[in-house]
Amino acid sequence: MNSPTRPAQGAPHFAPTDDTSPLVSVIAPCRNERAAIDAFCDSALTQQLPPGWQLEVLVADGRSDDGTRERLAERAAQDARLRLIDNPGRIVSTGLNAALAQARGAVIVRFDIHTEFAPDYIAQSLAALARTGADNVGGPWVARGQGAMGRAVAAAFQSRWVVGGARSRDRAYEGPVDTVYLGCWPRATFDRFGGFDEQLVRNQDDEHNLRLRLAGARLWQSARIRSLYQPRGSVRQLFNQQMQYGYWRPFVMRKHRQPGSLRQLVPALFVAALAGGTLIAPWWPWPLALLLAAYAAYVAGASLAAARQAGDAGTLARLPGVIAAYHLGYGVGTWRGLLDVLLRRNAGQRWSRLTR
Repeated sequence: MNSPTRPAQGAPHFAPTDDTSPLVSVIAPCRNERAAIDAFCDSALTQQLPPGWQLEVLVADGRSDDGTRERLAERAAQDARLRLIDNPGRIVSTGLNAALAQARGAVIVRFDIHTEFAPDYIAQSLAALARTGADNVGGPWVARGQGAMGRAVAAAFQSRWVVGGARSRDRAYEGPVDTVYLGCWPRATFDRFGGFDEQLVRNQDDEHNLRLRLAGARLWQSARIRSLYQPRGSVRQLFNQQMQYGYWRPFVMRKHRQPGSLRQLVPALFVAALAGGTLIAPWWPWPLALLLAAYAAYVAGASLAAARQAGDAGTLARLPGVIAAYHLGYGVGTWRGLLDVLLRRNAGQRWSRLTR
């Protein structure tokens, strides 16, 4: 597909309509995103809507100190559809809830500052809601990295051999899923099931979707809802991000007494096996040697598969380190989170501050 942020020819310009027209509310949290905020606003405000629909865009700023807040205020003064919402909690879940509290739309659509959206993203989301009657709809989670390392991170992100066959990464899949990227909800979904868990710094969207599914709600993924996510651009950033994702997973498990998906436990099991093999290696080295050999063979095969799927042979040399960062970061984070859950400790500052 073409770049999803390129407005289609003939995209309608905003014109006020009467108060009886249906309204869709875009909500997006942000903090210190000055370099990206103008592109985000342009993308959100040029969305094509079905005839008769109106748009509002609510950006919940987490007390930015890099000029983001001031620029948002300037943009909001130029376009009444854009509203700046204060997010004193400074994390995603509190920002989403702050925007939800101010949103007036019959439909809520979540946007992300680092994602490029097709011009008809909202229109296709509304169509999917009407077509399926689902409680939450979304599109596939498709990554496009920048630079050599960013492309390798995106290739691993998209490969079923790295992420365990998650349907959310399947560009062509259309049907029911256990979670969706971002989301589009009828307001009634939040009235029935509540907002996002503000105790979670990460995984708040997965937890919300799990809560919906356990209550009998229906989630739907449509390939027609198109966007491109910008992943982390270095192994260090990726490792730190995955550690945070892994850390907060046990808190979701404690709340619902089950993991969102069994595949999310695999990295923690691998780290446990690696630690166990290391401990007994002075007396019995073969288990560790076999584990490392098997993992090296797996990483080599997964790297080849990911590079081939991405059509980018230039990523091959970087993919082994990227794949290891995904698995080790998530696994180590999961065990640290489990320790804090078992000891009933609050998350420290390292785990409560978002990484980028």
